Amino acid sequence: MKGILARKKWALSVVGVIAAAGLIAIWFQSGTDNVSGAGDPAVFANGSWTSLQQERGDYASYLTKNEAAGFPDNELIIQAADYAKAEGEGIEKLNDFEGQSGVSLKTGEQGQVDWKVNVPEAGFYNISVQYYPIAGKSSSIERSLLIDGELPFEEANYLQFDRVWDNELDQVKRDNRGNDLRPQQFERPEWREVLLQDSNGYYAEPFRFYLPAGEHTLSFVSQREPMVIRKLRLFQVKRPALYEETLKRYQQEGLKETDGQLVTVQGEAARAKSSPTLYPQTERASAAVTPYNPKLIRVNTIGGYNWRLPGQWVEWEVDVPEAGLYKIGIKAKQQFVRGIYSTRRLYINGEVPFQEAEKLPFRYKSGYRVEVLGGDEPYLFELKKGKNIIRMEDTLGEFAPLIREVKDSLFNLNAMYRKIIMITGASPDKFRDYRVDKQIPNLLETFKAEEARLTAVSKELRRLSGGSSDSEALLKTMALQLGELVAEPDTIPRRLAAYKSNTGGLGTWLQKALEMPLQIDEIYVASPDKKMPSSGDGFFKGLLHELTTFAYSFIIDYNQIGNASDEQNPRSVTVWIGSGRDQANTLKAMIDETFTPETGINVNLKLVQMQTLLPATLAGRGPDVAMQINNDIPVNYAMRKAAADLSQFSDYEEVSKRFRPSALVPFTYEKGVYALPETQTFNMLFYRKDVLKELNLEVPQTWDDVYKLLAVLNKNRMQLGMPITAPTTSVPIPGQNIPPNSIFASLLMQNGGQFYRNEGKESDLDSRIGVETFKLWTDFYSDYKLEREFDFANRFRTGEMPIGIVDYTTYNQLSVFAPEIRGMWGFVPIPGTKQPDGTIRRDTPSTGSGTLMLDGAKDKDAAWQFMKWWTSEETQTTYGREMEALMGASARYPTANIKALDSLPWPVADYESLKEEFEWVRGIPEVPGGYFTGRHLQNAFLKVVVDAKTEAREAILDYSQYIQDEIRAKRKEFGLPE
Repeated sequence: MKGILARKKWALSVVGVIAAAGLIAIWFQSGTDNVSGAGDPAVFANGSWTSLQQERGDYASYLTKNEAAGFPDNELIIQAADYAKAEGEGIEKLNDFEGQSGVSLKTGEQGQVDWKVNVPEAGFYNISVQYYPIAGKSSSIERSLLIDGELPFEEANYLQFDRVWDNELDQVKRDNRGNDLRPQQFERPEWREVLLQDSNGYYAEPFRFYLPAGEHTLSFVSQREPMVIRKLRLFQVKRPALYEETLKRYQQEGLKETDGQLVTVQGEAARAKSSPTLYPQTERASAAVTPYNPKLIRVNTIGGYNWRLPGQWVEWEVDVPEAGLYKIGIKAKQQFVRGIYSTRRLYINGEVPFQEAEKLPFRYKSGYRVEVLGGDEPYLFELKKGKNIIRMEDTLGEFAPLIREVKDSLFNLNAMYRKIIMITGASPDKFRDYRVDKQIPNLLETFKAEEARLTAVSKELRRLSGGSSDSEALLKTMALQLGELVAEPDTIPRRLAAYKSNTGGLGTWLQKALEMPLQIDEIYVASPDKKMPSSGDGFFKGLLHELTTFAYSFIIDYNQIGNASDEQNPRSVTVWIGSGRDQANTLKAMIDETFTPETGINVNLKLVQMQTLLPATLAGRGPDVAMQINNDIPVNYAMRKAAADLSQFSDYEEVSKRFRPSALVPFTYEKGVYALPETQTFNMLFYRKDVLKELNLEVPQTWDDVYKLLAVLNKNRMQLGMPITAPTTSVPIPGQNIPPNSIFASLLMQNGGQFYRNEGKESDLDSRIGVETFKLWTDFYSDYKLEREFDFANRFRTGEMPIGIVDYTTYNQLSVFAPEIRGMWGFVPIPGTKQPDGTIRRDTPSTGSGTLMLDGAKDKDAAWQFMKWWTSEETQTTYGREMEALMGASARYPTANIKALDSLPWPVADYESLKEEFEWVRGIPEVPGGYFTGRHLQNAFLKVVVDAKTEAREAILDYSQYIQDEIRAKRKEFGLPE
């Protein structure tokens, strides 16, 4: 036995030595990684460590599969209007569209267009598309590319085409307190020709598509947003020359260095950008910026944390007095990321001037500094006389292959984790020998390969960053643990929790590594002999700034957002908002631009902690309108005569049609309505496509299907996620309720049950349907051992919980939080209950927030005007787009306005699933004493599942009596009929 173990360890050591030797050889081969463009030694062979895992169908595998292909020097042009076949809405031929001569093709946000192309010579081809971003839902355009009806590789499913954005006004507007207002962004579409490339930035060079000789069909499948296409071009992209060669060309062409010129361009004066998130910023933490004011808000920089994702670009117009060679300096701040520096690709008049400009580094340093491109020996750039366009694009640069390897490593390690827990479960017995290294094929070999991969990445990361960092430390920790697991495989079950924690950290590392922020104050274009301006960031200047801003903090009202009320106009509304300052600033800008000019009503918008609403209202110092409040608050205030009845307004019925009836249910009390819905969310079924395929499982349609699925998941030690309701915050908020569990509510409604009977006078949980549903619900946790508390996003990411019923806004989180499983998951309507006629009921409750008018509002008509404006389609759409533009896809706004939700930039297929479930959404009414319902439903659940000494029927009947008593007491307190 010992001999076998010794031979096995020897074999693993050989694998490690071979992997390390291969890696060293690869590093010193210049240019072998044609897909990375990441620099000379920082080269990683595609697929070096992935052969032990299943084929993923990604771009790296695609290149490896076709590595023997050549690069034909041919150019093939496909006119978009000469399509072979087109399906879907919005297909239209356009003549001489927007200044582009000839016939163009308009494509909608769903459908497919096929083109035929005859390829004379087999090999790899780059593909570019000339397109025009017509008006849509303001998000980037997304298409999938099929070759002969098949997806060539996974990344071709997410081809992104940017819109072009600019400031709406040339001059920055100011409020009546003298502060600059954030410039609004608007689309400034133009014809663009772009190469098809990785939208995540994992590959620095554009995609190469292998085409055998002969006729082929290229297809564009619309995923999101419409666009007009003029042509497609298949050709070979020529890489820019090295800087040394470019200098020689300058000399051969007789280009001269200019003399005595210095042109300064303000960063915030950008002429165009790829995303509305790249709006001009306000820098108040430094005196080095221009313009500067210690008291008032000034728009003075661009970028920052908003300019962090690969592919985002900003461009400026520079007017130089003479043609010739110039150097370029950037006054910038990069104190956002350590260890991995920010990288930018530079374009001059649409072209990268030389290879070194493809990956310009901006290393970590506090404060602003002037970064001369090229360093002590500045690069020289050719500029023509007059207007030139300088563009800087976020790119992963030399880090692209490293991040790609970590992404693949994380995928493999998570796959191994799933296989381990299939044997051991998530909480293994420490004293049991599971022999996982014997039962799982290639387990130790995979660990050894991933150890070699992560060690290599950490060493290269250290070389690139010039020292050790926390980024490197995390990779080394994971590699170290893998080495220990290989050396002592019997300890794998004992160390499983640490293994999971480290892979979770690796996922966070991957998410953060993709972010490369940079904030720019000024750009300098200067003659080689001209000295660059200083950064203006000195000790004494900084000290004066701190003292001055401290003094002003005593006289500035930071709760006041935007314009203060105009005393000459008597009509005004005080509005409280409890979300973040970004949301408040966006809302106030919209108020000042549209609501106040249209109605003449001033709005005092105040950013407050919403737990102060109750004491302020009791003291008579509350607002006229409170926004973004929980569903249970309006009726609780209405019972106490503190909320205004909105149904008394003459146009209420028309306004109410903006929302689904379910959204108004929680705000309705005694035939009155006491709030307008802002947001409305509900559950959807999220599932991992790859894991279900691995287990030969289908997405469940009914609860009977769920039981069958649970049997397979339990056999493989996996979990279905169905959360138990808990308070939304650990900080007590007056009047906060625990809402009824959403899974129980779905089961209850699907079986024809209800929470209250007799017009809300009694709880209906003690009915036959209520009791049976409660038993069904608790059986999931007592019989099938579902977990009660868990982090769904993390477990979904690892595949440990490959399916779950959670709030649909989780979609936004997963889109940003788990880039390594992009395309491997989906969401669909929740399982339903089959009816006698064969149909499936998928009822689910909704939650959300609303806007409340206090009964003490001085001008109720003005407050109603504001509430109507705020919940209107146009305002909700604008706000939703602004939030997504400001904070990214993770902040997609779940508006309750039906038409506004239609206008938000969801991928078409996902939105169809969302709309299907929306038809089954039901509201849960709020009644006097109803706060006991969620609380005692949870108590009854815990008594059955945790104590495990009480039958479900007995528990729900006991606690239903408490609910009945409280409802009766509250109705008596408020003088309502019992």
